[in-house]
Amino acid sequence: MNYKQSKILLLVSVLTLVGCNLLQSTVAKPPQQQDLQTTPSVPTHSNTSDSATPLTYKIETYNSQVMGASRTYGVSLPPGYQQNPKQSYPVIFLLHGGHGNPTDWFNQNKGQALKTVEQLYTKGKLPPSIIITPDGNDKRGSSPYRDPEYIDGPNGKVSTAVGNELVKVVQSRYRTLNNPDFWAIGGLSSGGWGAINVGLHNLDHFSILFSHSGYFHDKSGPINSPITYIKSIPIPATKRLRIYLDSGNSDIEEIDEAKKFAKILNNLKIYNLFRQFPGSHTWQYWREHLSDSLTFVGEQFRVAEIAHKAQIAVNQNKNSQNH
Repeated sequence: MNYKQSKILLLVSVLTLVGCNLLQSTVAKPPQQQDLQTTPSVPTHSNTSDSATPLTYKIETYNSQVMGASRTYGVSLPPGYQQNPKQSYPVIFLLHGGHGNPTDWFNQNKGQALKTVEQLYTKGKLPPSIIITPDGNDKRGSSPYRDPEYIDGPNGKVSTAVGNELVKVVQSRYRTLNNPDFWAIGGLSSGGWGAINVGLHNLDHFSILFSHSGYFHDKSGPINSPITYIKSIPIPATKRLRIYLDSGNSDIEEIDEAKKFAKILNNLKIYNLFRQFPGSHTWQYWREHLSDSLTFVGEQFRVAEIAHKAQIAVNQNKNSQNH
């Protein structure tokens, strides 16, 4: 089944659920899910006054018990965040690649992510979200090494630090929608692999994963190689996964890996979209196609909201019938 067919079937299922008050949702109920009755709605696109204010970001610090050191992350809050104190927001993690740091995705000479996000907000393709850029480097430091290790290994528990510890820091500091269906994690190059790897090891926090020019085998072994590890994930968990992959046509190895991974995802019936574009392993490519992955993320946030509202309607109908 291709992406478009899957999307159509998913939306039809949700609408059928609303109309017929069925007892199942198209998005499986994740573990430790907050009460659907109290789940805030995904915010709509910002009003004119909010959108007129350019997005900004800050670099924040927290004490990481997992890494045994102070860690940093970048954060960009959505328009109107301060003016709407009762609104909670989806969250998107963006992981950097080799020799990278938390400013890369925001840097005007690199990712220019805020420009892309502003455009998507204006077009209504992405609901206002909290954007987080973690530090993905391990205890080796980044300068002598091509790629960071997004794993729990001898140089630090980076996967846990990013996928669990930092998630809890973000939840404690900002108003977030804490259901995994409203959390996405993605990245570029080794950060693309890292996002899939960290996401698959933290499915109680993330349901939406995306990778630009990533790879899916890792030298540390099958536990950190998504193309292998994903086969060990229980079926109920895979049913709520949403995965986006893309790579430039000139990235021969990355294209080949993405095709093989997409084939595995299709065999496992995991909802995914794989796309190829002209381009290579450059910031120009990643700048141009961040809008594609974030548009996919925005679509999944909207579908999740529809499904959750449908489940609320079902629950309310059941409660009224029981009284």
